[in-house]
Amino acid sequence: MKMNHFLSIADYSEPELMHILDVSKQLKAELKAGGNQPILAGKTLALVFQKASLRTRVSFEIGMHQLGGYAFYLAPDEIGLGKREAVKDVAQVLGGFVDAIMARVFEHKHLLELAQYAGIPIINGLSDYNHPCQGMADALTIIEEFGQLKGVNVSFIGDGNNVAVSLMHICAKMGANFTIANPEGYDMPAEAIKMAEDFAAVSGSNLTFLRDPQEAAKGAQVLYTDTWVSMGQEAEKAEREKIFKPYQVNQALVDIAEKDVIVMHCLPSHRGQEITDEVQDGPHSRVFPEAHNRLHAQKGVLACLLGGM
Repeated sequence: MKMNHFLSIADYSEPELMHILDVSKQLKAELKAGGNQPILAGKTLALVFQKASLRTRVSFEIGMHQLGGYAFYLAPDEIGLGKREAVKDVAQVLGGFVDAIMARVFEHKHLLELAQYAGIPIINGLSDYNHPCQGMADALTIIEEFGQLKGVNVSFIGDGNNVAVSLMHICAKMGANFTIANPEGYDMPAEAIKMAEDFAAVSGSNLTFLRDPQEAAKGAQVLYTDTWVSMGQEAEKAEREKIFKPYQVNQALVDIAEKDVIVMHCLPSHRGQEITDEVQDGPHSRVFPEAHNRLHAQKGVLACLLGGM
């Protein structure tokens, strides 16, 4: 499989995405059986952060180590991407030092600029537009639970944010039925929805856009939620908490869904806001296996980008 970058799930076909997920499953099984082969020996990954992270940093550092490569962290203040130094200058400097860059940024345009100038693969660790690494981990988690993505009913409850965009795109690409319930004014970008509609026309996925979370929970096999206030939205905190209060994933909402429903959250969660303790710690929760799958899904991406798999 030929990959230049990993910026968006929308950039890849269903067979290509399935190949990455198959590699992820293979590497996960291999690790559990005793350890991965050093297929990335001699490869170096720069981790460029504008936003703080637990899962993204640890999973990429450990993933590179388990595959025989080396990753190093560059904190926001060390580079000042787009502030202290122009994005294209950072791209060209790092492009002469390392084999790939993972960047976790505020503005998606910074990822596109890195990809334009670096001359090496760029991996999207999160932007204001999408979160494809999370989407791959989500897909892996759902496949492990139900055996496939095609035909699974996935309902996202809350803000039409970057996580929702990538989840919608991978569902639409791979034939899962995607529903979102969000308040008016908090829809996903129109262009992201249009792309998903095009993907769904090929895969047979059904896309449904609602305001009522109870309606979205009916028939759901996956209930997914995320924080109501993302990094960079702190000024909107009080208003958002009021608007999103009816969108909490609690036991009453879980009871509306299918009896085998699983509950997912990309983390960090704000317990008692978008999700209750009872649900996050309950029998339907797959929140922590989902978090652990960030490691395995990203190793699949790394192996395909840098390891020739």
